[in-house]
Amino acid sequence: MKFSCEKALLQAAISTTSRAVSPKSSIPALEGILLEAGNDLRLTGYNLETGIRTIVPADIQEKGTLVLGARLFGEIIRKLPDDIVTFKAEQYMVNIKCGMSEFNILGTDPEEFPELPTVEYQNSLHLPQSALKAMIGQTLFAVSDNESRPIHTGSLFEVDNEGLTIVSVDGYRLALRHEAIDKKEGAESFSFVVPGAALSEVEKICADSDEPASITQGARHVMFKMGDTMLVSRRLEGEFLAYRQAIPRNNTIHVEGETRALLASIDRVSLIISDKLKSPLRCVFDQNLLKISTKTAIGDAYDECPIQGDGGGLEIGFNNRYLMDALKAAPADKVRLELTTGVSPCVILPTEGVENFLYMVLPVRLKAGE
Repeated sequence: MKFSCEKALLQAAISTTSRAVSPKSSIPALEGILLEAGNDLRLTGYNLETGIRTIVPADIQEKGTLVLGARLFGEIIRKLPDDIVTFKAEQYMVNIKCGMSEFNILGTDPEEFPELPTVEYQNSLHLPQSALKAMIGQTLFAVSDNESRPIHTGSLFEVDNEGLTIVSVDGYRLALRHEAIDKKEGAESFSFVVPGAALSEVEKICADSDEPASITQGARHVMFKMGDTMLVSRRLEGEFLAYRQAIPRNNTIHVEGETRALLASIDRVSLIISDKLKSPLRCVFDQNLLKISTKTAIGDAYDECPIQGDGGGLEIGFNNRYLMDALKAAPADKVRLELTTGVSPCVILPTEGVENFLYMVLPVRLKAGE
């Protein structure tokens, strides 16, 4: 096996594939990256749940395959000078040269590296990478980390004639993003659930460009393809929350506010809340005014934020982080907050244009005198 490649390109490929490498595994090959020099140079990382494969432009003189420890290989390439890297392997002995630097390290047998699962094609869809990146980023925060309901440790992808909807829930809040898609193939409508850990990697791989990303649904796996990089993940099985029934839409109170102003007010009051000193935000929705206060062992804090609309003096408690997460993710300058009572959820929507996002935050019970 012999090839030469630009250091920067090789380093980027190692960095991408390393995200799917097991830090510790009973199969030593899974702690490495599989290098395949054929018609092109392919690097693969796989931890038995998520696999990432990327293609690197390289000048291949001799074909071959080999597994190299991801951590050491990554460190060596990262610290090499910015030049052309030449890579030569005989049996398992690898020689890496770049400029005046040279390393000889031991690789392992590629036979021990498990094959990536094949994705039996069922349905597929295409959309710009920037749109997919934004949709994942604006819903991923609400994915559950509670393993007692494994289905909710992922996001629901729902595809129909209207487009793609991504939904995440964790029992206290819900995040929903909707976008029209370029094209889809297969069934009229279909849905699947992707683990949050895999989506976090997809978000990092996606570029901020209109380059296309394709998503292929298989019987047990799902494949994301972004440019020269492919990610395969297992699908989560189970009954996802019937989210449409869970969102109240006949709310009696509607108020509007500037997203940044609301965030700034909540952020200021949250300064006296910490992991050790937890306390809900007490929110009072008055005529054109939102009053936010909280009390902890350190002291108390109060702030006001102008809003449009009459909340009728409704008093409601919220977890400060959950409310901030939703407002930070909202891709709009102005939002509409829909409420009904002090014990029913708050729904956050765009004030104008298409309803392409929806966040729901459940209230926290307020103790008297807090």
